[in-house]
Amino acid sequence: MIHHPFTRRVALLATGLLVAGSLQAQQPPGKPKAAKPARTSGTIVVPKPILEAKAIDLLKAMGERLAAARSMAFTAAVTYEAPSRLGPALAYTTISEVLMQRPDKLRVITLGDGPASEFYYDGKTMTAYSPAENLIAVAAAPPTIDAALKAAFESAAIYFPFADAVLADPYRNIAEGLTNAFYIGQSKVVGGTVTDMLAYVNDAVFVQIWIGADDKLPRMLRAVYRDDPLRLRHQMELANWKLDPVVPTDAFATTKAATAVAMTFAHPDAKAAVGLQPPAERKPTKVQSTKSQ
Repeated sequence: MIHHPFTRRVALLATGLLVAGSLQAQQPPGKPKAAKPARTSGTIVVPKPILEAKAIDLLKAMGERLAAARSMAFTAAVTYEAPSRLGPALAYTTISEVLMQRPDKLRVITLGDGPASEFYYDGKTMTAYSPAENLIAVAAAPPTIDAALKAAFESAAIYFPFADAVLADPYRNIAEGLTNAFYIGQSKVVGGTVTDMLAYVNDAVFVQIWIGADDKLPRMLRAVYRDDPLRLRHQMELANWKLDPVVPTDAFATTKAATAVAMTFAHPDAKAAVGLQPPAERKPTKVQSTKSQ
């Protein structure tokens, strides 16, 4: 999410330390042939953009539900594919326990098929900790979650795939660059509840999302990057939602800085952090206003 609502690399390099919640394998040599566009009587068929009112309304309702919460907690399980030497993709999974309090507090504890990491933001500083190496990086931070997430990415390449859920205006971020959005139908097997399925597309990614029919909370997302010739799939399941829980005052800080080895924030080395990055800034595409349900 943040210019694309789904899984992007979560990485931190603190002067040579990579605290990553994911792994990214190198692409195998050779490039698969791109699929040829369908032709009809010698004419290339280009699908017309679709912005269905029902899909837009569901995305808005989800955004409003998330934005209204003053605090929230949830679990994000992210599964993504990386090519193997034999060709077929391998799957890796990370799990993050997320706690947020608007407008200026965030905690993310990540485990999975990669180094564990902890991230704390208390409105004044942001802290990244690597338990395995007992290394910690602390830096001054802006006064809002939105600004802190931007600063974390720009200074240390930290990115959370569920970032849109904790932004001040989740729908606005999804709507930027939106070219297609259409309703698919309902499911009764995702997230243990009835969900509405829809898909939305921008110039970087194709996303299918399952949104709770009653609570309007995102339950699962699947994405494929449009410029990825391997069409690797990325999936995120969001569960254990708690909106407006009582949050302890000390939940967004850690005492580990007293014993851990201090490092300074730095952007990852290109070779150490090869992987998908958020696309370059683009001009927003107007989305026709529709009334939220």
